[in-house]
Amino acid sequence: MKFKIEDLTVYFPYEYIYPEQHQYMLELKRALDAKGHCLLEMPTGTGKTITLLSLITSYQLAHPTGSNKLIYCTRTVHEMEKVLDELRTLQAYQEKELGKAAKILALGLSSRKNLCIHPKVSAEGSRESVDAGCRKLTASWVRASAVDNLDIELCPFFETYEKQGAEALLPSGVYTLQDLRSYGKQKGWCPYFLARHMIQFANVVVYNYQYLLDPKVSGIISKEMQKECVVVFDEAHNIDNVCIEALSVNIRQQTVDGASRNLSKISQTIQK
Repeated sequence: MKFKIEDLTVYFPYEYIYPEQHQYMLELKRALDAKGHCLLEMPTGTGKTITLLSLITSYQLAHPTGSNKLIYCTRTVHEMEKVLDELRTLQAYQEKELGKAAKILALGLSSRKNLCIHPKVSAEGSRESVDAGCRKLTASWVRASAVDNLDIELCPFFETYEKQGAEALLPSGVYTLQDLRSYGKQKGWCPYFLARHMIQFANVVVYNYQYLLDPKVSGIISKEMQKECVVVFDEAHNIDNVCIEALSVNIRQQTVDGASRNLSKISQTIQK
């Protein structure tokens, strides 16, 4: 259905809208107009995700030169996939109403473990193992050494992606993690590095809180994002735990004991 929220035409992919959804859209639209912040809450099961996506993407269509990127932060991969599925339904409806003018690029970004298609590396059990296996095949110093030593193994998907350079692009559409893996296999490109490259061009990016909140990660992944973005934190009550985890350091007792012994040795040396 298509309707007005004040002066904004909203494209909503279902035939019925709850009063709570309409009120939610109204408050969200006013927050976007004011370029401010808002904290919104809806009961479980009342269609919060599609309400957010419908209003914000409609706002993007009405203001193509304004804040034209939506960054949607979720807590889990399951929630990310749910958002992208809802967005695909919405995108199909908008294209039906507006044609090519409604085409967007939307994608999810997750860890190497969820995007890797290298047969050996992707078979590793933990995220840390996949990250380590990937770096062993793609690190700059490894690739430099492989120029003179053909016995050094490299990742064929990363090498093919790198050879494409600026031409390694995704067509418009909505891409889940599985879509990215399938496209990577089809093209012979690394889905992880392709997704990282494409987030700067995408209209909608869906990824984990940590990609924006953790300084260690955001400095690598999100540094090229435009400053004028619409940022949504889904299930925002989890933000404090994510921030605590991102800025916390775990130290083993063995490390503390070793540091204490070293300090004692330094103290004894100084006193001599």
